[in-house]
Amino acid sequence: MTRLRFVLNDDSRVDAAQLKTISGVLGVVRSENQCQVIIGNTVSQAYAEVLKLLPEGMQPAEPPQGKGKITLKRIGVGILDALIGTMSPLIPAIIGGSMVKLLAMILDMTGVFEKGSSTLVILNVIGDGAFFFLPVMVAASAAVKFKTNMSLAIAIAGVLVHPNFVDLMAKAAQGQHVEFMGMSVTAVKYTYTVIPALCMTWILSYIERWVDRITPAVTKNFLKPMLIVLISAPIAIMLIGPLGIWIGTGISSLVYTIHSYLGWLSVAIMGALWPLLVMTGMHRVFTPSIIQTIAETGKEGMVMPSEIGANLSLGGSSLAVAWKTKNPELRQTALAAAASAIVAGISEPALYGVAVRLKRPLIAALISGFVCGAVAGIGGLASHSMASPGLFTSVQFFDPANPMSIVWVFGVMILAVVLSFFLTLLLGFEDIPVEQEQRNEKEQAQPNTAIASASAN
Repeated sequence: MTRLRFVLNDDSRVDAAQLKTISGVLGVVRSENQCQVIIGNTVSQAYAEVLKLLPEGMQPAEPPQGKGKITLKRIGVGILDALIGTMSPLIPAIIGGSMVKLLAMILDMTGVFEKGSSTLVILNVIGDGAFFFLPVMVAASAAVKFKTNMSLAIAIAGVLVHPNFVDLMAKAAQGQHVEFMGMSVTAVKYTYTVIPALCMTWILSYIERWVDRITPAVTKNFLKPMLIVLISAPIAIMLIGPLGIWIGTGISSLVYTIHSYLGWLSVAIMGALWPLLVMTGMHRVFTPSIIQTIAETGKEGMVMPSEIGANLSLGGSSLAVAWKTKNPELRQTALAAAASAIVAGISEPALYGVAVRLKRPLIAALISGFVCGAVAGIGGLASHSMASPGLFTSVQFFDPANPMSIVWVFGVMILAVVLSFFLTLLLGFEDIPVEQEQRNEKEQAQPNTAIASASAN
């Protein structure tokens, strides 16, 4: 949403200090061989301009393929990169589906349509499509990430959600013995899941290369895809699928076991940590657990409620900066960042453009996030969608069975903005002198050259 990512062959060519002085750049994050330039909501325009600077015919950069020493850090970074790279393109479809389901819920609550009417059923089906076929979507996205054949990945994931296979798994769950080639098949429901399709597509990328090496050239058109499907699909059903379910369930259970023991305190802790997780990119780790929890139970009551205070606290801190600063450019940046965080729930402009830049507003936002997370946890708030919490998406926290949930949601939002606003004024911050901004504008020519150099790398 906000970052322009440069994948570099030579990391030493980047002058991070110079990049930060460019008007419109909110911050710079370094991660492995990536230089991430935080732009804000206009990042797509910056991306289009940078592409124009590439030599004719050159495509956007691909990560270097050189093999390095295998370490726990590299493994962790690789897993996180695969997870983020696969899930990020799917977020619009998931949010769109979630919001349609919320629309159906509101129409049902208000009595616009009768209970069980065909219109409500169709709306719920429209909203549920992205969730039901999530394994297929994950397989398609992961195929791009792992550079394997997308149609084969979709075909194998399609097996997992095929009506006949779903019916067979339902019978297995009821105790009926199901086997394949003499081996028992674990009863697993794959619809609404992320991990099995992701792991299966990663394995497929290796199977495809191996089969390509062993098949004669004259048989590749029919024998190669046939062998890939015959090898990959049973592995997915017999091993990867069940293993992926166990891993996904384990991660989700760990997160929500902590929630069950600590209760509202876990929501408070998450509210304070969330901006820091966003800074490192670790916040995307929770996406599969959130999706799966909402799909299985209809709501999520730990991570999503904590984001209410985290997002709006960053917005409140930005408002305080806009109120107090004497720097016109900083005031405009802070006001835009505050609007983005409070109204749309997109907090990165406030995080990088104001909080991290001035430091003390970040401390105020973390304190406010903790307090508001505690209140959200005590109020028992839970989200029925995974849209980024903000004013426009607050409806996702409304519980038809608990009308007071509306009061709790808006109470937490108001508290987040007000508390972070006054905490920022209380802690103060070192204002950016107007002279410094004017000097930075005069230095635009050289930093722009630095960006061009980074893109060429």
